[in-house]
Amino acid sequence: MRNPKRLAEIRKLPCVRCGNPNSQAAHSNSAKHGKGRGIKASDDFTVPLCHSCHFQFDTFQLGNRAESEAMFDQWLVRVERMLTLKDQDDVF
Repeated sequence: MRNPKRLAEIRKLPCVRCGNPNSQAAHSNSAKHGKGRGIKASDDFTVPLCHSCHFQFDTFQLGNRAESEAMFDQWLVRVERMLTLKDQDDVF
């Protein structure tokens, strides 16, 4: 599922791993999020990562597949909180 609005919001956030303000929308590498051979996971499962962290994540330099999935799940929770707080700030 593609969601250009979410991708734009994700790119405005700092890297969830190192805090670099220049981030990219990094998709989950997990089949449970819709990832398949030649198929990206749903845009609902994206987090902001800088170029370096994104590369390390995609090439499993941050841990094996199970560790990467667990790390991504933690990042996703944090990012959802960040987006919620950002939305609340936009209201006030």
